[in-house]
Amino acid sequence: MADPSSYRPKPGQIPDSPGVYRFRDEHRRVIYVGKAKSLRQRLANYFQDLAGLHPRTRSMVTTAASVEWTVVSTEVEALQLEYSWIKEYDPRFNVKYRDDKSYPYLAVTMNEEYPRVQVMRGHKKKGVRYFGPYAHAWAIRDTVDLLLRVFPVRTCSAGVFKNARRTGRPCLLGYIGKCSAPCVDRVSAEEHRELAEEFCDFMTGRTGTYLRRLERQMVEAAEAMEYERAARLRDDIGALKKAMEKNAVVLADATDADLIAVAEDELEAAVQIFHVRGGRVRGQRGWVTDKVEEVTTGALVEHALQQLYGEETGDAVPKEVLVPALPDPLEPVQEWLSGRRGAQVSLRVPQRGDKRALMETVERNAQQALILHKTKRASDLTTRSRALEEIADALELDSAPLRIECYDISHLQGDDVVASMVVFEDGLARKSEYRRFQIKGFEGQDDVRSMHEVITRRFKRYLAEKERTGEWADGESATGDGAAGASDDSGPLTDVSSAPLSDGLKDEDGRPKRFAYPPQLVVVDGGQPQVAAAQRALDELGIDDIAVCGLAKRLEEVWVPGEDDPVVLPRTSEGLYLLQRIRDEAHRFAITYQRTKRSKRFRSSPLDDVPGLGDTRKQALIKHFGSVKRLRAATIDQICEVPGIGRKTAETIAVALAQAAPAAPAVNTATGEIMEDEAPDPTAGASGEPVSAGAPDERRGQET
Repeated sequence: MADPSSYRPKPGQIPDSPGVYRFRDEHRRVIYVGKAKSLRQRLANYFQDLAGLHPRTRSMVTTAASVEWTVVSTEVEALQLEYSWIKEYDPRFNVKYRDDKSYPYLAVTMNEEYPRVQVMRGHKKKGVRYFGPYAHAWAIRDTVDLLLRVFPVRTCSAGVFKNARRTGRPCLLGYIGKCSAPCVDRVSAEEHRELAEEFCDFMTGRTGTYLRRLERQMVEAAEAMEYERAARLRDDIGALKKAMEKNAVVLADATDADLIAVAEDELEAAVQIFHVRGGRVRGQRGWVTDKVEEVTTGALVEHALQQLYGEETGDAVPKEVLVPALPDPLEPVQEWLSGRRGAQVSLRVPQRGDKRALMETVERNAQQALILHKTKRASDLTTRSRALEEIADALELDSAPLRIECYDISHLQGDDVVASMVVFEDGLARKSEYRRFQIKGFEGQDDVRSMHEVITRRFKRYLAEKERTGEWADGESATGDGAAGASDDSGPLTDVSSAPLSDGLKDEDGRPKRFAYPPQLVVVDGGQPQVAAAQRALDELGIDDIAVCGLAKRLEEVWVPGEDDPVVLPRTSEGLYLLQRIRDEAHRFAITYQRTKRSKRFRSSPLDDVPGLGDTRKQALIKHFGSVKRLRAATIDQICEVPGIGRKTAETIAVALAQAAPAAPAVNTATGEIMEDEAPDPTAGASGEPVSAGAPDERRGQET
């Protein structure tokens, strides 16, 4: 525990101006970011008598080892910089709201030539219109299904759209009138975009215009005795009204506002947000946070506003934001919100009327969310604590292993051999710490040798980081292996993800370092041989303070180094269940990476071996000739006709294709017919759908 007086700045060093300050721990990690109207006055509050500080503030200043600050011109700039640094460094003592789920949005891809209506989650993309968030994806689909009668906008994927264009036949929705079928030119791109704009207008709350227009058209059709058309319009009006009924009117005058409520106790706080558009509740979401610092309700509201609108611009920031308490000071926050919207934003506490009544409803939701979270967390904390204690007792560890790393090897009959490292802290997965390895020291199938290589590479990096940051004890130095690992970046230690770190900024600025923090326990997927290999790797590096165990799949036995018999945990043991979860997660992460590598190898093309030929020119070649087979038959002059391909490059392509053996012809297994060697869309998978980048949890981790 550090003494704050040891790093307290001298009184004359701190400027009396607005700015943002950062507290760092002994490892140079940023642990707290704050802003101040006067840096001198704010920082002085942290360096008073420890007995007078709030317990959480006291914990922060005694964990810190240094403090630094950046001066800015205005409080608005301080607010923006504070938000950026909290997102960048993820400080452990700052308020961080945890979304209790990944909320789905109704999205309209206005950035495409033919906009598409779909369900989207995750980060928002530029040029896409979002509505929501919704509590459930099925609620979005129900709404869209009703609205497609009136606004038949495209909902199909890129693969289905391209296939319909190629065959000249629309999908089922095109036949039943729920898509205007721009894929077969029933409507032009401009007409389809107008439909999408009208769909967006209706979703933003401008519903009266379309209802009145449809009612007028229905009356005109009936007067003209076009009864079938009038009946269709009647059904369209019914569908729109049914979609509107799903969101009851809560505020008059077509109000656009967000209502934010906070429920809190001494340890935690829950935030609930209702998104009201056109007087109707269009979305709802909630967050929960630990109060790791002494913070007022106004400060919690300010942090919620930063998280809610930090990445938003334009109409995504409403004209009015209703809150339970105002941030102090109010003016910088209001100015910042207005800057995000590009127009004046009203930030206030509702006092009476419908808005106050709705705020009370939001507050009740926040109270319920906090109660539910506490109930779940109490059970979860108890279970995780018991599991870690059981593991410590079974393996005879000095203390509960708060950080556990698990390793698994995956391959396909000796090809594409890879390994995974997953990290659990306090019994919970920490996916930002996941890492992936390619086995480079040898070829073929040898799980024991692969495990030895992976453990060696991972902990060489740990020793290199420890030596570089000067964390060795007096008179201590790196082992020979560790020193070699620190300097040999071209050998098996190479971490392809660390290339951008050559300037050292990521480490020195407090971002998480790769491989910098050791676990208390290493778990390997396997039995005695794999455990022995992992222990041997640690022994060779001179590391003797990290426990090792293995979990064998067959009987779920726990193996420890040097023992002939396994440690048998009861089948009902929470400790065994946690080890199984960690092992299964390592296996999932490894096999996902291995399949990705295998699919890339299967999708390889002779053009991949042409030096200097990037994806753009590959696609241009395939688009021009239609297939690799036709490209192989083309002359150098014909290849030169492709935009961006010069004669020298054309000659190189011709030589590479001539040397590459042509792939075996595809055969239709149903008819025995030999298929034409048509090249697929470079962006498409086997089914013709665009190749996904993978689920969020499958993309995590860095390859080494």
